[in-house]
Amino acid sequence: MNHLSSSFARHEAATRAYLSFHVPGPERPCHYMYQPEDGSPQDSGRYETRAMTVLDARRADFEPGLDKQGFRLLRTDTAVPDQVDDGAWIAATYYPPMAEMARRATGADRALVFDHQVRRREPGQITAGFGRHGDGSRPGAVGRLHNDYSEASGRARVAAVLARQGERMSPHSRYAIVNLWRPLRGPVLDAPLALCDASTLSVLDLNPAEVRYRERTGEIYLARYTARQRWYHYPAMTPDEVLIFKQYDTQLSGTARFTPHGAFDPPALPADVAPRHSIELRVLLIHH
Repeated sequence: MNHLSSSFARHEAATRAYLSFHVPGPERPCHYMYQPEDGSPQDSGRYETRAMTVLDARRADFEPGLDKQGFRLLRTDTAVPDQVDDGAWIAATYYPPMAEMARRATGADRALVFDHQVRRREPGQITAGFGRHGDGSRPGAVGRLHNDYSEASGRARVAAVLARQGERMSPHSRYAIVNLWRPLRGPVLDAPLALCDASTLSVLDLNPAEVRYRERTGEIYLARYTARQRWYHYPAMTPDEVLIFKQYDTQLSGTARFTPHGAFDPPALPADVAPRHSIELRVLLIHH
């Protein structure tokens, strides 16, 4: 990647980009993370693509915060994992320092990494989708604006992670799930993440949707468009930068609880831009 390409992405305070919103309908949308053998459509929802102003969070006149905007940029000296296809190695070597980083950044008493995903955007792969095609084994960038958990699935996931630790949810504790998103190479110009400022979001902007895997069915929120929303991104992220953003919080007021997000195609990118390659971790935060 040449220096001009990196400077290009950092230059503007905002960019005009096309974001993929859900359009509410009478039926609950459903997406299969694989191609259904019975010929059912892989994606049953209805979506609209809107030209949106995506603001440069690096040049905002405030410092975005996890409990207000729902996201924050961190820096780390933890090396990017060099064995991204070895899940056991990632869990044993990469999870512990990243969990500690999340704990320190949030003030949580404990932080448990319970899942990760490596994404490779393939040349020519469309952004405005769920990042899966074929058998779903090679996830790419997800352009549908979504939140990884709904109210119901967030609570269920917290309970399941605690159960694996031999624990139960306590009515006296606060639990939150955050995503730690990081490029494996950079600067990221292709398919960067847009994030909704949670202080501009209403729960009415979130539509439940099913996500079906071969072994289970999950529930996420899809984001519908409203004019009050503000969207941000961090241009040209490098591997020493980590985006932490809220996906669920049991605290019902006074904090961001959900942060819709999705990849987008910046306009007028250089032709030689490398496809995005990233890793994300899902972390349970426990506040006693």
